[in-house]
Amino acid sequence: PILASAHENGCICLWSIQGNLVKELTPFSKYPSVPLTALCTDISTKMLLAGSKEGHIMCWSIASFLEDPQNSKNQIKEELCWRAHSNEVVDLFHEEEKNVVVTASIDGSVRLWHAMNGHYLGYFGQPRKFEFSEISWLILPCDVNNFPTIIKEESKHMEKKKFEYHLMLDRDK
Repeated sequence: PILASAHENGCICLWSIQGNLVKELTPFSKYPSVPLTALCTDISTKMLLAGSKEGHIMCWSIASFLEDPQNSKNQIKEELCWRAHSNEVVDLFHEEEKNVVVTASIDGSVRLWHAMNGHYLGYFGQPRKFEFSEISWLILPCDVNNFPTIIKEESKHMEKKKFEYHLMLDRDK
């Protein structure tokens, strides 16, 4: 068994039941790290989902890692990130049968999304029924203008690198 905890600095820590840190995850993002406010997994614990204070949802594939956490080849891979709300995400869950993610925000809105691609399905209270079939066109809620980001490969920029820049005096300039 592994326990996951979300932190103010935007990382997720995975712990053994003995209290030892097993792995630390940093979300792939072009934005600075923001506090994570909600965590969940699907029933079969193949996916780990996190919601942020800025309304983003991030999704990691964790199945191979959980089979053998000691094997360094079994990595946790972030697969998807999308903006679900313009405000803080306060709760989320994955409904495995329909393969949807339900998100709730501090503003009181509750929205449905395709779990595999982050496509918007609608909100609770809308006049039309939810359409769960694969949608070829992409719509967004009125307060969100960022399309989902599918992360193809492990991000190289997540590793912090140190660069040195030497100042040189150029008298000609």
